Amino acid sequence: MAQSKALLVLENFIGGKFIPCSSYIDSYNPSTGDVYCKVPDSGKEEVEAAVKAAKDAFPLWSSKSPLERSQILNKLADLIEHDLEAFAQAESKDQGKTITFARTVDIPRAAYNFRFFASSILHHVTECTEMATMGCVHYTSRSPVGVAGLISPWNLPLYLLTWKIAPAIACGNTVVAKPSEMTSVTAWMMCKLLEKAGVPHGVVNIVFGTGAKAGEALVCHPDVPLISFTGSTLTAQRITEKSAPHCKRLSLELGGKNPAIIFDDADLSQCIPTTLRSSFANQGEICLCTSRIFVQRGIYSEFLKRFVAEAKKWKTGNPSDPTVDVGALISKEHLEKVRNYVKKAQAEGARVLCGEGVDALDLPPGNQKGYFMLPTVIAEVKDDSSCMQEEIFGPVTCVVAFDTEEEVIKRANGVKYGLAATVWSSNVGRVHRVAHRLQSGLVWTNCWLVRDLNLPFGGMKASGIGREGAKDSYEFFTEVKTITIKH
Repeated sequence: MAQSKALLVLENFIGGKFIPCSSYIDSYNPSTGDVYCKVPDSGKEEVEAAVKAAKDAFPLWSSKSPLERSQILNKLADLIEHDLEAFAQAESKDQGKTITFARTVDIPRAAYNFRFFASSILHHVTECTEMATMGCVHYTSRSPVGVAGLISPWNLPLYLLTWKIAPAIACGNTVVAKPSEMTSVTAWMMCKLLEKAGVPHGVVNIVFGTGAKAGEALVCHPDVPLISFTGSTLTAQRITEKSAPHCKRLSLELGGKNPAIIFDDADLSQCIPTTLRSSFANQGEICLCTSRIFVQRGIYSEFLKRFVAEAKKWKTGNPSDPTVDVGALISKEHLEKVRNYVKKAQAEGARVLCGEGVDALDLPPGNQKGYFMLPTVIAEVKDDSSCMQEEIFGPVTCVVAFDTEEEVIKRANGVKYGLAATVWSSNVGRVHRVAHRLQSGLVWTNCWLVRDLNLPFGGMKASGIGREGAKDSYEFFTEVKTITIKH
């Protein structure tokens, strides 16, 4: 029982102060199955207080120059980098991801998000045109919108939260953010740095809790004119319905069922290690992971043999062990859901070549109750199978054969999602042809997850509405005004 005394108890951060909540939710350490911390179970009352604090802070913050805001964002990036190890340890423990991934991806990117928007906000220009015949000059000006409602997911907690907060406040908005109730610790830790960075009270408010209570209260609040959400398509549909009466501006970054298309002239020495990463990085809990791998028939057998052999080398275990490649899945319920997809595939006649139900999972004594799953490769799956149509969001990928370019484009596009795709080929003409025809917001060729934050990020079809990135985020988080002067 000594453990319960050491439980971390989080508090909401409203108007520059940590404020306790009347009720709390248990948050689990996915690698042990034990309760790790208590997270506020916020609702309308807490959201109301946070929105008021954000509204009160808006006039001062929005009147600051882009340079003043930029300096504060850079200071916050410095502070996160200074505490990188503490943030990485917390993110790994809270989310289940490996300490290596948290150290090298999550926390550095969280700091970089602030640094990137601190820079980009200084370089946006407005438009100007002249109508000489009418004696008029037109120009545009941009101004912050107001209080931004930001709802972020549990898979890349601080990484994706800061990807929203940074552009919102860089543009002069104030924010009320709701991280996932399953992964709230690093957001709470960041709140401790805000005053030191020079962020005025009320500019960033964090309300912890569930989507059903805190999230819905934020979406329905009449004084929150825009909502940026990353998460499931189902939740996005509810957000769209709830925000419609208020005509809110929405940016929705949703799920994916991303194809990797591997042609017979692909360089397998590059393709196989990269496709392993794109399938199993962060336990497959990244919206950009490839979960449908289409391999041209001529190299299908060789690819499968080599891919499975390498997948078996990925080590699953205690996330704090730096030699581990695969940590724990986020929750017991999610692990069950992912396992059920594998069972469904087997029931439909597909073959599980490695991983779940095939290989033994060897865990250290302290992790026996954790939510672990081996990297799992499934072959001979039909295109209409739920494993090929639905987002699994775990360390599971399906490998199938194809014959022609025309055929694989049609099959790759044959899902409701359209977030990301990868194409492997040494034929430059083919790479361009296929990339143009794929219904996908991002297409990587002969690589994966190489990101330039200047460029648009977002999906087609059920993968979302809107784009994020330097220019796109700036446009989303500001209102444009056209001014005409007759002289």
